[in-house]
Amino acid sequence: MDRMLYISMNAAQQTMLSQAANSNNLANVNTTGFRADFEQFRSMPVFGEGLPSRVYSMSERPQTDYQQGSIQSTGRELDISIQGEGFLAVQGKDGREGYTRAGDLHVTATGQLVTGTGLAVMGEGGPIAIPPAEKIEIGGDGTISIRPLGAEANALAVLDRIKLVKPELQNVFKDSDGLMRLQDGNDAPLDAAVTVASGTLESSNVNAVGALVNMIELQRQYEMQVKMMKSADDNSAASARLLQMGN
Repeated sequence: MDRMLYISMNAAQQTMLSQAANSNNLANVNTTGFRADFEQFRSMPVFGEGLPSRVYSMSERPQTDYQQGSIQSTGRELDISIQGEGFLAVQGKDGREGYTRAGDLHVTATGQLVTGTGLAVMGEGGPIAIPPAEKIEIGGDGTISIRPLGAEANALAVLDRIKLVKPELQNVFKDSDGLMRLQDGNDAPLDAAVTVASGTLESSNVNAVGALVNMIELQRQYEMQVKMMKSADDNSAASARLLQMGN
């Protein structure tokens, strides 16, 4: 009975982990530029002393879904969406450079250009700082132009250029903070071929209906494993009663 109990208990635990990953996708269905995580089960033999005679299930995240989300028009000058493949370079909370598709930008009270989650946007020489200006424009190549306070209407000055990158997707992974990073730990170089569209935002690529259906399936799998544990307990109790009767 111990094999039946431990295998079903392990399956229930791994189902909960898969449910957590699916719930995270569903919670970010409205997060700008969010990339959904795939999740899958695979068999994992138990290695140790003796032969690997027991095989348990293991939930894992094999990869991230890089399919592009829908593009929505906002008309806001600081909203940008990346056209095709590529990422926007930002500075993570830990100070390391990371990459995102979230282009909901704004300027802080101290003049720093940041994303909607407060991450500093990287330029050609580091985090971008915006001086007081009457107008800010972002070109298709990521170039930031401003009209200083008191300047004429046509007096636009180029300030900096947003760092846009396009690393090979097989060399990219989603880190624990939700940012994309290179597997070798290096920073991706600026790619002049990546373009953006101002006044638009890319939505999450999570399929809400698919995530809800997956949630129901995982819940049923969990309930099945719990029933298996109950059956193992009932069988163990029945075996104990038979041994008592024989004595």
